[in-house]
Amino acid sequence: MRKIINLAKYIFLVTASIISIFPFLWMVISMTNKSVDITKGSLIPGSHIVENFRNLFASDLNFSISLWNSAKIAVITTILALIISSLAGYGFEIYKNKVRDRIFNILLLSMMVPFAALMVPLFKMFSSFKIFGLNTAAAVVIPSISTAFLIFFFRQNTKAFPKDILEAGRIDGLSEVQIFTKIYFPTMKSTYAAAAIITFMSSWNNYMWPLIALQTPEKRTVPLIISTMGSSYTPDYGMIMAGIVIATIPTALVFFFMQKHFVAGMLGSVKG
Repeated sequence: MRKIINLAKYIFLVTASIISIFPFLWMVISMTNKSVDITKGSLIPGSHIVENFRNLFASDLNFSISLWNSAKIAVITTILALIISSLAGYGFEIYKNKVRDRIFNILLLSMMVPFAALMVPLFKMFSSFKIFGLNTAAAVVIPSISTAFLIFFFRQNTKAFPKDILEAGRIDGLSEVQIFTKIYFPTMKSTYAAAAIITFMSSWNNYMWPLIALQTPEKRTVPLIISTMGSSYTPDYGMIMAGIVIATIPTALVFFFMQKHFVAGMLGSVKG
């Protein structure tokens, strides 16, 4: 009976793995085929991969520029979000006062507001800015550098942070900034890694707000370019699949190299 149960588990896991991997496998195979072969549902690798990549970078869609735009926005957003959100989460947990929990509860309530309800106010606000207005990378970065989820995430992890170390640092004469940079930050590397993965992937794949904020072709990000390719009258699916594969690589690499820290950071938030 035990062998039958184990066999059933292995069959289920293998089936689930195949179902999970199949879309990525089909995507990689499709970028080697012509558009007509993809529409027929061909699962046999073709010989048009070079042609598809050549068409992708030779098109007037400025795909190479969009890669730079996405990378710039994602990296800047990740760095600023980690700094600001970690400071906020650290402050909410370490420094206690009467209104702290009330402010934090209001912050959590903001997670209930859908982004669709914020698009019009954000558009009107950034359209009035002269320096960081619409059609700039700052218009995409600023709304994402401090989110209720990241602040909550850092606060939950800070609950597990040993407070005795902070007191020892203060006794040794360290300032609050030095305690944060020399004690808190090195100790919470797993938390920062998990937050970095979440923020980078969210920023890289962000579609709705960049679609509104970035109004000229040379400012567009990768998701916008891929959407434009798919909405043409006769889409070249081979070229589209090549673009999707390239767009998937950065997030896959970030997660691959930081997955151990990601798991440790997520478990830390649960334990806290």
